[in-house]
Amino acid sequence: MTLKQPIWPRFLSTTTLVNCATLGPIGTKLPAPGTWGSVAGLMYFTVFFAGSYGVLGTLIMSAIGTYVAVAICGEAEFRMGRRDPGEVILDEFVAIPLCFLGWPALIDPLPAWAVFLIGFGLFRLFDIWKPGGIGWLQSLPGGWGVVADDIAAALVTCAVMHAAKAAWLVWGA
Repeated sequence: MTLKQPIWPRFLSTTTLVNCATLGPIGTKLPAPGTWGSVAGLMYFTVFFAGSYGVLGTLIMSAIGTYVAVAICGEAEFRMGRRDPGEVILDEFVAIPLCFLGWPALIDPLPAWAVFLIGFGLFRLFDIWKPGGIGWLQSLPGGWGVVADDIAAALVTCAVMHAAKAAWLVWGA
């Protein structure tokens, strides 16, 4: 199976495309752009997802966001002439909601802000460290390689948070 790069972003101007991929000045003007992209993604999650769509809705919305990010990030990578440029942060932005699949079930016994902080921290850890096969995903072609490792880091974050809650319920209560 060959992963194809969507062609529709080729019709966007370079300025528009790069601004979408970098979330405007967030990716280009701030230090640690991946962290700031994750902060923006957390705000995106809390405003548009938290308590709104459930697991299935979040998966569907995230699939759409992932497709758009693959297309835009892949074309931005091509136009910028670099593999997975650090200022391209749309991938972190769209991955963050997947950290919280099953929310608000994750919050008991923690307040929501603590769950968000833990999810954010774990996501950044796994996105930077890339344990297991997460690092390998970056070798996928085009935008798939830019986005897939972030999606995997978000899903691992979600699994760790659910496992921690299950352990708490069994041993901590």
